Amino acid sequence: MPPTTSDQSPYRRGQRDAESPAVGSPDAAGPIGSRPGARRPRRGAPLPIAAAVAAAIAATLSYLPVALTLGLLQFAEASGSVMDAARLGLAGWLLGHGVPLGTAEGPIALSPLALGMLSAWRVTRAGVHTSRAIGARGSGSLLRALAAAAAVGVVYGLFGAAAALGATGRGLTLSPVRAGATLAVFGAVAALIGAVRTTGALWTLSHRAPAALWEGLRIGVIAAALLLATGAAVSGLAVATAGGAASEMIAAYRTGVAGQAGITVISAAYVPNAAIWATAYLLGPGFAVGTDSVVRTTEVTVGALPALPLLAALPHGPVGGVGAALLAMPLIIGMIAGWLLVRRVGGGGNRGPDGWALLLTSAATAGPVAGMLLGAAAEASGGALGDGRLAQLGPVGWQVAAAATVLVTVGALLGVVAGRVFAPVTPSPRGVSEKNTPRGRDR
Repeated sequence: MPPTTSDQSPYRRGQRDAESPAVGSPDAAGPIGSRPGARRPRRGAPLPIAAAVAAAIAATLSYLPVALTLGLLQFAEASGSVMDAARLGLAGWLLGHGVPLGTAEGPIALSPLALGMLSAWRVTRAGVHTSRAIGARGSGSLLRALAAAAAVGVVYGLFGAAAALGATGRGLTLSPVRAGATLAVFGAVAALIGAVRTTGALWTLSHRAPAALWEGLRIGVIAAALLLATGAAVSGLAVATAGGAASEMIAAYRTGVAGQAGITVISAAYVPNAAIWATAYLLGPGFAVGTDSVVRTTEVTVGALPALPLLAALPHGPVGGVGAALLAMPLIIGMIAGWLLVRRVGGGGNRGPDGWALLLTSAATAGPVAGMLLGAAAEASGGALGDGRLAQLGPVGWQVAAAATVLVTVGALLGVVAGRVFAPVTPSPRGVSEKNTPRGRDR
């Protein structure tokens, strides 16, 4: 017979049951606003230490590729030193976050969005790691997610101010105050994305928000992503078509293999910018490639341009022929978003006025959401390369936002009507219709 003092004995089981809170008691419910079954808060590392370590790792992993690329260029030109490459790496790293660089030829404010996306991903992971380190994982607490994000943002902002001080010199000027503020906001927003998912606060917010608002947000994000993907495909096709001219431009620099590799990497860092510009082109407003220039489907007016590989893919005139079919893509994508909304919320099983109101309100919300996202992306993708001919590059944010709002809203409403009338489906068991019922809310 096994000893009665083992963990399997009735005495031990009774002791554990007595020590654990009863189901439904306040101790078992977790913090206010947490989801059912959420983990109880546990003690972890101090918040400042956790945020400092996570932010330092994120900054280092996003800075090293920039320093290595610029080091390749300096090695190809047989000039500079390791310290110069490190200093220029700091300047490029800050530029990727949207911090303008002051030069003798004017400000350089065209941010390479590929670097910005890499930095955002790493800071998002910093928000995840900070939330885990302080014991907030699965707590469902929005306050703890906000605290983790704010701490990461403060530390990241301090790194930005220090980087601006280190990069200033030899023809470069940067504002530590602006760099610190920009990186603090960047870090807090990116870290919050990771923190709300790790703590479970996103689950809490989704179940507290009105169903129409939440579904509109979801479909709007999907529509914006589909439009950006279409823009990326169009820009990629244009670059592939003009690949010969782009290759000649790279070879014309005569910097050797290492230098050409560095130029190629720098060009690749601006590929997301080109995708957003192509999206603005499809939406109608188009973009500028210098002062007094415009590139849109109905007009192409450009002057002399520098030998940049990505600029070789610019259209030479108004769109026509088969290419005109691309102009319908934003409306088609809006219709796809509306159809997806019907598939998610349900069609055939809920044909009452409430069902129509939910679908139409969600579709009407999706348009402004997609417009705001694409307008912000358009604004971030533009900038200046000096104060001369290239002082104005990229699309105008508010024009892109307005066009996307109208096209996605109209397309989503058409998609909802078509999906509801011609392709009714049974509501999904995971759809919002169940969550919107009293029984679903009680869960």
